[in-house]
Amino acid sequence: MSENGAARGKRNSAVMTEGPGRAPARAMLRAAGFTADDLAKPIIGVGHAWIETMPCNFNHRQLADQAKAGIRAAGGTPMEFNTIAVSDGVSMGTEGMRASLVSREVIADSIEVVTRGHSFDGLVLIVGCDKTIPAAAMALCRLDLPGLILYSGTIAAGRHGGRDITIQDVFEAVGAHAAGTIDDAELRAVEEAACPGAGACAGQFTANTMSTAMEFLGLSPAGANDIPAIDERKQAAAFEAGRLAMRLVGEGVRPRTLATRGAFENAIACVTASGGSTNAVLHLLAIAAEAGVPLELADFDRISARTPILADLKPGGRFVAADVHAAGGLAVLGRRLQELGLLDEDCLTVDARTIGEVASSAQETPGQEVIRAAASPLKDRGGIAVLHGALAPDGCVVKLAGHDRRLHRGPARVFENEESCFAAVQARTIGDGDVVVIRNEGPVGGPGMREMLAVTGAIVGAGLSDSVALITDGRFSGATHGFMVAHVTPEAALGGPIAAVRDGDVITVDVDRRRIEIDVSAAELEARVLAWTPPPARYQYGALAKYAAMVGSASHGALTSPVPPAGDAAPVARSGRT
Repeated sequence: MSENGAARGKRNSAVMTEGPGRAPARAMLRAAGFTADDLAKPIIGVGHAWIETMPCNFNHRQLADQAKAGIRAAGGTPMEFNTIAVSDGVSMGTEGMRASLVSREVIADSIEVVTRGHSFDGLVLIVGCDKTIPAAAMALCRLDLPGLILYSGTIAAGRHGGRDITIQDVFEAVGAHAAGTIDDAELRAVEEAACPGAGACAGQFTANTMSTAMEFLGLSPAGANDIPAIDERKQAAAFEAGRLAMRLVGEGVRPRTLATRGAFENAIACVTASGGSTNAVLHLLAIAAEAGVPLELADFDRISARTPILADLKPGGRFVAADVHAAGGLAVLGRRLQELGLLDEDCLTVDARTIGEVASSAQETPGQEVIRAAASPLKDRGGIAVLHGALAPDGCVVKLAGHDRRLHRGPARVFENEESCFAAVQARTIGDGDVVVIRNEGPVGGPGMREMLAVTGAIVGAGLSDSVALITDGRFSGATHGFMVAHVTPEAALGGPIAAVRDGDVITVDVDRRRIEIDVSAAELEARVLAWTPPPARYQYGALAKYAAMVGSASHGALTSPVPPAGDAAPVARSGRT
């Protein structure tokens, strides 16, 4: 690399574009429209997940154009590239949902591969649907290359019956339809009204939860992510993201200097304060591992216990994510955490401000009701708890936002997969007091750890959400609410105790004691596990078979690749079968 190349910020790309020996590479790039002047500048990869299978990422091409314009205006050369995406909402309840979590690893790997392969100097990663957000953060921290993440924005709420509705209402309408409380016409009306245009699901579901976390983690420009997808200001935010990426490249600001232990604690605090998705546990564990930051399940429970729920957002509340922007943005939530002494204010963000400075500069809309005052939270503790016990020796996650239940004891109704449970709910054979157990849906057993929104939405629609509990080694959608326990580890496919549960076994879920127990003696449970036979692998070849062979425990983020050591610790083994 020449001294000139390094001075211009071409710390990586000079090896691809400079010198007589690189004439073939330059010839190829000229054919794609790049000039000699273009190739003399820092090269910034602009990655996005435009795809025609969902509304979530439908504006990515337009945002990429603006980000590229911003990069050029700041003296760089953008190179656009695509990755994939799988829609949870579209694939939910089908075999295709098994590909969702798998896609997180594929997206992160594809960003890494194209970045390394083309020697980018920096990155602007435009994300939308659920898995694209953590995947981008994983890749950014893995590469430790100057860059940032821009969320393409939330969808607007639909309107039906004089109220705002979201995709959550459609899933719950399916349950209500099966229960006979609404007719075909009403189901169709809800379906047609719920999703009015581009953008990710409207509540504080997984996409908006992870978008929130990205700002508090410092990897997204403050104030950019909460702008809704169809708001014209999103285009300007993309332009500025391009300019900002060039500054990061010029100054050599790397993601791991931002994604510190304190920043991860801020991200957890904002997730719990907003009543966000339990998927954030899985994803933040994975991102932290890629950043070499020690983080474990106990941290989520500790931080959630001290952090009140302050945002009145769906699925358990009244408002949608676009209302956060109208209320003054995520900075208002930051200010509340600041007022409560729950924000590590010194953590830096990509725009060179500290998160404390971002919070202090919040412009709150007078009279807004979306984010509560620090003194009058919706709940005194956050929306996530971590339980251990005979059924989950390595832990599991329960969502507390949107309901007040903290204890359930009842007989198990065991299902070997999501479909059989959904059929039972539709047939109205689940009874009051039951503990629904869905197993073989973990990272290995699924494979891919399917979400259960079809089932949980049907339970709510059938009027059972206040009288049953659900336990699974799979995941829940961010739109899930009710007394639901997910990420049970070890999972059934690896011989975890959940594999040994039988119909009628009495199970106790006790949030206050952080326990999940079964009224079966330890000796009997051990004997059942010893007699257990592993289910056959669902896929014998292909990407999902490879994933099942490589994926690690949900309690460590369900990763498939080696990661940097956390502090002085040795790298965590990532094989699901070790």
